[in-house]
Amino acid sequence: MSIKLYAMTCGWLTSDLSMMLAGKPGKIRFPVPAYVIKHPRGWVLFDTGLHPQCQHDVRGRLGFMADLFQVEFRPGEDIQSRLEQLDIDVNRIEYLVNSHLHFDHTGGNSLIPNAKIIIQKKEWQAGQTPEFIQANGYTKADYDHGHLIQQVSGEHDVFGDGRIVTIPTFGHTPGHQSLKVRLDSGDIILTADACYLKETLANLHLPHLVHNRSEMLDSLLLLRKLQRAGARIFYGHDPDFWAQLPQAPKEIV
Repeated sequence: MSIKLYAMTCGWLTSDLSMMLAGKPGKIRFPVPAYVIKHPRGWVLFDTGLHPQCQHDVRGRLGFMADLFQVEFRPGEDIQSRLEQLDIDVNRIEYLVNSHLHFDHTGGNSLIPNAKIIIQKKEWQAGQTPEFIQANGYTKADYDHGHLIQQVSGEHDVFGDGRIVTIPTFGHTPGHQSLKVRLDSGDIILTADACYLKETLANLHLPHLVHNRSEMLDSLLLLRKLQRAGARIFYGHDPDFWAQLPQAPKEIV
């Protein structure tokens, strides 16, 4: 009962490096990732990248966030186009697992109309609460589209067979989650923003802005434990890591 995993970039962002590694000078250009997984019982998408409006009207879409990020996002790089390039109809996506509600992880949610969203209860509730929306830089236009929402607490086995399992990695946001994918070759952890870069995990070097520093450190220690147990860590926005990662249409093995 093999499953297939494909990695995709849905645009690129440039920001101050200190946003990812507190106190570090300079800039960093990094990918906006998404993944699609073929399970014998259905298609699963992990995050959806940027909204297509960012291709022509960044400020209109991101507001004040446009001052923090330079956006490179061309036609054909949105999540719907990426899936079509794999001959996957967006209407066939059964589950959309959102790591969290930030604009570069939910921007394409509206393009996946029939999926059930799987998200941590803490994250979804934060995304409905005005003070948390403001504190965490959420935009309801990215994720409030009337999807069926499955709010989970802690680990959640999507198909009940251990092959695709959400892992709570709180801290970056109130209810951030990563995703464990069990290929025939072993476990892969799609960390999303629980671990931006390889250096984040190696040195426990946190970003400048963190919802809860203690929780994020605990999440990084969990990722270290999983790595020691043999899991491969897929860093959320590491440009060096992504430069050597096979991307769709190539399958990750």
